[in-house]
Amino acid sequence: MQKTILKNYAKLLAKTGLNVQKGQDVIITADISQAEFVLICAEECYRAGARKVFPDWTEQSLSRMHAEERSLQQLSRVLPWEEESLKWQAKTLPAHLYIMSEDPDGMRGVDAEKYADAMRARAAVIKPYRDERENKDQWCIAAAAGEAWAKKVFPKEKSGAGAVERLWRAIISASRAEGNPMANWAAHNKELSARCAYLNGLGLASLEYESANGTKLRVGLIKEGVFAGGEEATLSGVVFNPNIPSEEVYTTPKRGEAEGIVYSTKPLSYQGQLIRNFSVRFENGRAAEVHASQGEAALKKMIEADEGAAYLGECAFVPYDSPISRAKVLFYNTLFDENAACHLALGRGFDNCVRDFEKYSDEERKALGVNDSAIHVDFMIGTDDLNITGVTDTGARIPVFQDGNWAFEVK
Repeated sequence: MQKTILKNYAKLLAKTGLNVQKGQDVIITADISQAEFVLICAEECYRAGARKVFPDWTEQSLSRMHAEERSLQQLSRVLPWEEESLKWQAKTLPAHLYIMSEDPDGMRGVDAEKYADAMRARAAVIKPYRDERENKDQWCIAAAAGEAWAKKVFPKEKSGAGAVERLWRAIISASRAEGNPMANWAAHNKELSARCAYLNGLGLASLEYESANGTKLRVGLIKEGVFAGGEEATLSGVVFNPNIPSEEVYTTPKRGEAEGIVYSTKPLSYQGQLIRNFSVRFENGRAAEVHASQGEAALKKMIEADEGAAYLGECAFVPYDSPISRAKVLFYNTLFDENAACHLALGRGFDNCVRDFEKYSDEERKALGVNDSAIHVDFMIGTDDLNITGVTDTGARIPVFQDGNWAFEVK
C-alpha cells in the first residue's frame, strides 16, 4: 500500500478517530507486525498535539503460547505493573488507538474453557478501571492488514503480499479513507445524526425483528433511551469516532426484555476462534439456549462470562446495501462485518444511550435497564429480507427496516 495513502488513513485515525488534544498522551495497541504503520500513526498523533505516544505491542503467536503453556492461575493474573498502568490510565485519560490485524483463526484449538475462565478472571480486575474511564476518554478501534488475516479473506491470492495489498485496499475503502477522509466522515456523521434524530422522535417502546431464516425476536427498549451513531463526545465535550469504519445506528435495549430466536448471518471471531452458523434463543431477556455448527463450546463459555453476559447490550441497524455489504468481502472481523449487517451484542450496554446519562449514577442506569458485563460481543443477524418494526407505547407500529434496508429517508 502506498505510504501516502497510509499517512492519510493515519491522519484520519488521529484527528477524526481519536481527536487527540494538545498535550494529551496516546496509547497505540497493535501487533508487532504492524510496527511500520504504528510509526506512521504515532507521527500523526504528534502532529495533532500529543505529548507522548506509547506503543503497546501484542503478538498473537505469543498469546497462543501463553494460553497453552501457562497454568490457569498464571494466565488469570493481572500483574502489579499492569494494574499500575490501568490506574495511570484512569487518572490521566490518554487517548487509545487499537489497531486490529490478527488472524481470525489464530487461537483455534486452544482450550476454550481455560482461556475463557482466565479472561473472565482478568476482566473482573480490569473492569473497575475501565468503568472509571467510561465516557471520559477518547478511543478508536481501526485495522491494518495482517498477512494471515489477508490470506483468510482472500484465499485465492497466489502470494501473501498480494493478499495483504487487497486487504489494505478493502480496509481503506470500508473506512471511507479515500480522497478526503475527514470530509467524507463529516458528511457521514451528519447523515447518521439525522437518522438518530428521526428515531429518537418516535417514542419507541420495543423492536420486532423477523426474517425468512427463522429470526423472530421482540426486544424491549429503555424509556429514557436514545439512538446514537458515528461520532461521540466525552463528558468534557471532546468529539471522537470510536469505530472506523462505522455504518451503524444503535441503542441499548432494556435488560430482561427479549423474547424469541435469532440466527447469525456471518461468522463471529471471538478470542481468536471462529463461531459459525449459530442461533440464540432468548427467554425473559436472557440467552437461554445457543447452538453453533462450529465453536459452540466457545459460544457457551462466552454467555457464561459473568452474570450479564447472557443479556443484550446493543441493538444496531445497518442497511443491507451499506458500502461494506456491497463490497461483498467477508472480513472475519467484527469491526467490519458488523458494519455490513444489522447486529445485536451480548453483554455490556452503553451508558450514553440513556438521555442525560451523566445525571444518573451507575446503579440508577442499571435500574433503568442498562445491562452490565465485562464483555460486549457483537454478532450479525442482517439479511436482505430482514424487517424491523418499532412499536410505541400506544401500540403504533412504525417500519424501521424493510427488506434489509432503511424504511425511511433523511435529508
